[in-house]
Amino acid sequence: MALVLHVGQENKNGFKGLIAAEYAGVEVKLAENFEMGVTNKSPEFLKMNPLGKVPVLETPDGPVFESNAIARYVARLKADNQLYGSSLIDYAHVEQWTDFSAMEIDANISRWVYPRLGYMQYIPPAEEGAVAALKRALDALNIHLASNTYLVGHSVTLADIVMICNLYYGFKLIMTKSFTSEFPHVERYFWTVANQPKIKKFLGDFKQAESVPAVQSAKKPAQAKESAKPKAKAEPKKEAPKPKAEAAEEEEAPKPKPKNPLDLLPPSKMILDDWKRLYSNTKSNFREVAIKGFWDMYDPEGYSLWFCDYKYNDENTVSFVTLNKVSGFLQRMDLARKYAFGKMLIIGNEPPYKVKGLWLFRGPEIPKFVMDECYDMELYDWKKADISDEEQKERVNQMIEDHEPFEGEALLDAKCFK
Repeated sequence: MALVLHVGQENKNGFKGLIAAEYAGVEVKLAENFEMGVTNKSPEFLKMNPLGKVPVLETPDGPVFESNAIARYVARLKADNQLYGSSLIDYAHVEQWTDFSAMEIDANISRWVYPRLGYMQYIPPAEEGAVAALKRALDALNIHLASNTYLVGHSVTLADIVMICNLYYGFKLIMTKSFTSEFPHVERYFWTVANQPKIKKFLGDFKQAESVPAVQSAKKPAQAKESAKPKAKAEPKKEAPKPKAEAAEEEEAPKPKPKNPLDLLPPSKMILDDWKRLYSNTKSNFREVAIKGFWDMYDPEGYSLWFCDYKYNDENTVSFVTLNKVSGFLQRMDLARKYAFGKMLIIGNEPPYKVKGLWLFRGPEIPKFVMDECYDMELYDWKKADISDEEQKERVNQMIEDHEPFEGEALLDAKCFK
């Protein structure tokens, strides 16, 4: 019998086996009329995978489930391919990066994106931990890719196939350009490999996420809706269910999204995206190009500048904890990305480390929705910058350009929100 893959459409875990088959020259057919939530709950499917999860590969010797196991099986069906490299150490490295991709990349992207999409409970500290762990993994990957085009050897291996599929949801759903720009070698690697014809055949054309999705309420299981049906039938009057139906329709009808008050402000001559592009693209002569450009663009009537100082610097005794704290703050500020630009400096060679920042906000004050929804704001003392004061204006310049030493001290790190 031919190999048959049971999986829904646009499933990145299903892509792993399909792409591996493309490279290995193995024929894999997709199961006909597969319907997620129906087919995978059928008795026939549950015999292949009792958990009802996809993908599942039907083979002449029995079913195989778990996406990486399927990809490994397909890759080894024919010996005349390079998906496992050309030596024992290549084989070990392919396995190494495949496991790394599953445990460090896929797991943390899932912990970040699925709660925001409503598939898991959203817990801010858990998200902060997931993002911090993902950044550590991407940093390790970035270092490796600084001197390597592919993960193992000089051509696509199974490790690349699994890695690209695991990164696919991240780039497509939640990892914005401002997030991935910290890892330029990962960016280059992802787009290079994702555009290989045998991989692009399945991933298709797609754009990188432009913003982190807003948190959605947790999706209720289907049983909850079904359990209400018998009660409706049990009502003595036929008219009784109608109000419930009407209420359900009202709940399901999309409500018009209220406009952000900042969108109602008079137009400003400063285009925030133009400044962010200038900041990102200036690689030399920063003072003469970026800083000058900022003040040429700056509109004190449409925007305001604010200094912030962390209130509890005496607690910043561990460098990586302090860095993660700032990273978490910037992540939670994503709700203001359309209206803000920020620089956060972590200062000092020795603990306790100082955390200071500069923020550009749309409007004359710090937006109320930011103060209300980002709990980190209350952890800082905020002071509006007076740009008529040359000393304060120079402080703005130094914070934008990560000037070192800053106020007489070395910088441990500098982070940008843009």
